[in-house]
Amino acid sequence: MPADAAAPIVEATDLARHFDVSPPWLNRVLERKGRAILRAVDGLSFDIRRGETLALVGESGCGKSTVARLLVGLYAPTAGRVRVFGRNLAEMNTAAGRTLRQKLQMIFQDPYASLNPRWRVADIIAEPLRTHRLLADEAAVLARVDELLTQVRLSPADKSKYPHQFSGGQRQRISIARALATHPEFLVCDEPTSALDVSVQAQVLNLMKDLQRDLGLTYLFISHNLAVVHHIADRVGVMYLGRIVELAPKKTLFAMPRHPYTRMLLDAIPDLEMTGRARTPVAGEVPNPLNPPPGCTFHPRCPHANARCRSEAPQAIRVRHADAETLVACHAVEEGRV
Repeated sequence: MPADAAAPIVEATDLARHFDVSPPWLNRVLERKGRAILRAVDGLSFDIRRGETLALVGESGCGKSTVARLLVGLYAPTAGRVRVFGRNLAEMNTAAGRTLRQKLQMIFQDPYASLNPRWRVADIIAEPLRTHRLLADEAAVLARVDELLTQVRLSPADKSKYPHQFSGGQRQRISIARALATHPEFLVCDEPTSALDVSVQAQVLNLMKDLQRDLGLTYLFISHNLAVVHHIADRVGVMYLGRIVELAPKKTLFAMPRHPYTRMLLDAIPDLEMTGRARTPVAGEVPNPLNPPPGCTFHPRCPHANARCRSEAPQAIRVRHADAETLVACHAVEEGRV
């Protein structure tokens, strides 16, 4: 293994993104209301090592997609920083950052919306090649398009078709081919299989795993489907209201979840083997992110909450289990009550 193989290629430190969702100034004056700030991401720290897949899971509205957009530069962070390949992500919007932009790409959730319906597949896949001027002539561009279509298990003849002539799974393969055009090393995958049928999901996931092995790719994989995460991830981060409450290797997290929220998510998976294991049903609703609860934001739904949980926000601590380490932000775990 190379010396730098275990070094992180993505490092997020105290990453935050806040949105001002206040009503217009005149409304605030007449109604005597202050500004409304949505803390979509509120202090995330994690890293992703070369060749691994880090999955982020959580309920809708927890900030997963905002993290994805932060890591590819579509959003600028309100606080904190992101370093990719040892360079500050803010450099990506400068002339010197063009090579950095080529190294990271994104696969979007909805293949029906992420492809231009007026363009042929050849133009869709060739757009990054032409934008970055990676190939000298048009013949080389079309040859690269044929190579990419073959790589995602489509036919080179498909390049003359339009997106509406493909199924959902085939469109997502086209999206993957476009993302691979610039020879990226890091892919941000924002729920790439959630709009697909179950059988097609498996085909796309297997394709992504094969591409990762063959091309040495690194993934940030965002999903709300724990079965998908179990299939593709190496490590899993569980998000709740803009924060990571548990981060652990996949096997450790599924075998011995520590945070009460992680346990509730896993208990929501149908027990097809009918093991008879005691399960805690998911209780309550996700709090209003514009007015989150004080202390631990999960405490209104947590069966282990006490006075400290209601007043003091927990900090992430390291918990050892066998030869693996889990980061968990929970007072009950810290105090040994869970």
